[in-house]
Amino acid sequence: MDEPIFKEAPAVRAAADVRMRGFSHRATVQQVLAWLDQQPVTESTEMVATIQAAGRVLCDEICSSVDVPGFDRAMMDGYAVQARDTAGASMYNRLPLMIVGQSLPSVGFSGEVQRGQAVRIMTGAPLPAGADAVLPAEEVTAEQDRILASGEVPPGKHVGRRGEDLRAGAVMLRAGRRLRPQDIGLLVSTGAVSVPVRRRTRVRIVSTGNELLPPGSLPTGYQIVDSNSSMLTALVVRDGGEVVAVDRVPDQPSEILAAMRSSADIVLVSGGSSVGQEDHAPVLVAEHGELAIHGVAMRPSSPVGMGRLDGRLVFLLPGNPVSCLCAYDFFAGRMVRQFAGLSPEWPYRQELLPLANKLVSMIGRVDYARVTMRDGAVIPLAIGGASMLSSTTVADGFVIIPADSEGYPAGHQVRVYCYDGPTTAVP
Repeated sequence: MDEPIFKEAPAVRAAADVRMRGFSHRATVQQVLAWLDQQPVTESTEMVATIQAAGRVLCDEICSSVDVPGFDRAMMDGYAVQARDTAGASMYNRLPLMIVGQSLPSVGFSGEVQRGQAVRIMTGAPLPAGADAVLPAEEVTAEQDRILASGEVPPGKHVGRRGEDLRAGAVMLRAGRRLRPQDIGLLVSTGAVSVPVRRRTRVRIVSTGNELLPPGSLPTGYQIVDSNSSMLTALVVRDGGEVVAVDRVPDQPSEILAAMRSSADIVLVSGGSSVGQEDHAPVLVAEHGELAIHGVAMRPSSPVGMGRLDGRLVFLLPGNPVSCLCAYDFFAGRMVRQFAGLSPEWPYRQELLPLANKLVSMIGRVDYARVTMRDGAVIPLAIGGASMLSSTTVADGFVIIPADSEGYPAGHQVRVYCYDGPTTAVP
């Protein structure tokens, strides 16, 4: 079984200008992760409405201000009785009880149940004073003003006691928890109007290229639609962030620099990160900030870069869609999640399965290999084709081949990071 472990490695400094020259050296994935893990993470808190807090990370411990439920209540439709009045009741020994009223949800019975009496009651309705059990409707024969009990119940039967779900002052949820839908329901049940959560990571996306058309356009001539910004937006939202701006700028240094300067926590630049004549972003970051990494020993995404501009993290992501996805997954997403208070690790379900066919790599680089899973085995797809985004929609997930491996033979157990569930609807 493969275990790709990215160990800490010495930092490497990027060359300032590699346009039309190529990379003289590339950082290892380990070096990049080590640099990222040294970056300070801003922790900001905000109050949000409880009903809008699903998926957010709690900043403080939350205690209940009330008992839940706040009263003894019926857990069955039937009759509220004194349990001792049902002792010995059976189909052959039906015991009569007088009906003296009813208790409905939100409208209780105002009197007190005496010996030999019963109150008609619905599930969730308050248990009347004097009663200590609920006799289910199925064990009763109802007449005009009385019932005949054909079953017996002990004290407390079919009764939900006050505070059995939560006691006032009890800890409901602890700091650091990512709120789930059921957590929201629990908070609302105690009257919590708002909760303190980590602020979402604010991200600015800058797509560069003279050839780009905005989403919603039809590609024409030599122009292509900017798909990366839409993909990155979805990834940022998945990782607990919010996209505060999306800019599409031509390959003009002044416009690229202006777009990269932002009050956001993180800036993602798509395109213009490689060694071409129009790849200006790395030089701009180096001149006006810190270009810490440029060029990584991995496939795809080798032209990825990162650093700081105006004190903020900037990720230079390749323009090829698969490379862009891979670079975000490995590096940018790690920081988006940390700013949002989430684990830096990949948010992907993992499976261990054997390879149906061999999976080949090259020593000295990390490979991000797209795969499908069929009949309990892993089938590799092409691990090249960085411009073919469709290869990731066909894929069920990916396998990481570490830099010290030439790949794996058929039958080898590999760890698959699954993009999501099935790609087709269940009939």
